[in-house]
Amino acid sequence: MKDEFCAVVTGAASGLGAATAGLLAEGGARIIVNYSKSWNEAEATCEVCRKAGAAEVVVVQGDVSRDDDCKKIVAAAAPWGRLDLLVNNAGITKYVPCHDLDGLSADDFQRIYAVNTIGPYQMIRAARSLLQAGADASGRPTAVVNVSSVAGINGDGSSVAYSASKGALNAMTQSLARALAPSIRVNTVCPGYIDTRWFTKLRGEPGARQVRDSVVARVPLKVVSSAKDIAQLVCFLASPASSNMTGECVRMDAGMHLIL
Repeated sequence: MKDEFCAVVTGAASGLGAATAGLLAEGGARIIVNYSKSWNEAEATCEVCRKAGAAEVVVVQGDVSRDDDCKKIVAAAAPWGRLDLLVNNAGITKYVPCHDLDGLSADDFQRIYAVNTIGPYQMIRAARSLLQAGADASGRPTAVVNVSSVAGINGDGSSVAYSASKGALNAMTQSLARALAPSIRVNTVCPGYIDTRWFTKLRGEPGARQVRDSVVARVPLKVVSSAKDIAQLVCFLASPASSNMTGECVRMDAGMHLIL
């Protein structure tokens, strides 16, 4: 087997996960494309990856909140004998307007935490031995990139439970960066608004356009980030160019945090 870059991307059926898989494919990577519910979208991601030049693409269904599913996802990479990258992108939320405290139940919190915080922990634990093997084979640290949100920094976002789960993920990134060094680096991306279909599904096209225009008007850089923009940051944190970075939470929000 040739020494291709080997990666697992959770939640890769659409959005940021699909964009990340596509960029990795352009470099000839072997990629595990994980999805939870949408097989058709996952297959579409795989087709994009194949056309982009991926050495191999494997689709694996699994809910990262379930430890057995995390082990199953990682097991699909076992024939490669290594992993160079784990991208913990799978995530969920519940939209609660104005952070209405009555809009969230204990079950909502538990489900959101199970996917957004416990899921990445379980994936890292399942992938640790293959990531270690990748470090041993390449002679440099392998990478975990968690996908968080600026909501985990500033407490904003779609709901209190979502913000809290991402804040916990940010803290966990630092804990695991200490625990897994020097062989495995652990970093997190914290995007602001991403121009994906999530807002269209939530508010319809006119509502999504209104949100997009509002963001452009407010942020200093006067742009909105695409899934590919954030995926490029993920790939940077996976690359040798960031080899001296670990335990970082890197924000990409077009300068939204600068607004007073």
